[in-house]
Amino acid sequence: MADSGNFFSRLAAKHTPTREEVLESRWLKPFGKRIRQSDLWRATRRSIPRGVFAGLFIGIFLMVPGLQIVGAALLSVPLRGNIPIAAAMTFLSNPATTPFFLIASIALGNKLGFHADLAAFEALYTSGAGVSEWLGWLLSDAAPAMITGLFLIALGCALVGYGVSIVVWRWWVHRKWRRRTRPELFSHRS
Repeated sequence: MADSGNFFSRLAAKHTPTREEVLESRWLKPFGKRIRQSDLWRATRRSIPRGVFAGLFIGIFLMVPGLQIVGAALLSVPLRGNIPIAAAMTFLSNPATTPFFLIASIALGNKLGFHADLAAFEALYTSGAGVSEWLGWLLSDAAPAMITGLFLIALGCALVGYGVSIVVWRWWVHRKWRRRTRPELFSHRS
């Protein structure tokens, strides 16, 4: 059986854009020197959690697939977060998870006092309404509820991701140090 870690490493290396390809993006070129800083591309104990925060927040709140990675990269600059990690974290919101985020955000917005008619949502969904009908519903009564809910869900997920990444980083560094200082614990016996 092939090593699954090796498979995923090769898959990521094959399909992940290089730093140079990302920097050549027409959306990021205007930010020039600022986005080219090496500390935004290096994995450190502070930059990784900041990148996780930026990626999760923008990935959930923005919900526009082409702009999520760019938005996460741009938010990583003032936060001094890791840009590749921020870009990767935007993939939490994907076509499989987006409906759940949207329904949860509307429900949360409704609980906070905004009004979005979920019956109209179901009617639009079951009738196969076009983009214009969806935009009309969204801009009329659902927008405040959805935007408020998305903001709070994105902020909550980003804060949880920030905390989890700090814990995982410490565990990973501790594990590496133990392997260096006590290699006999990790050697395989035949």
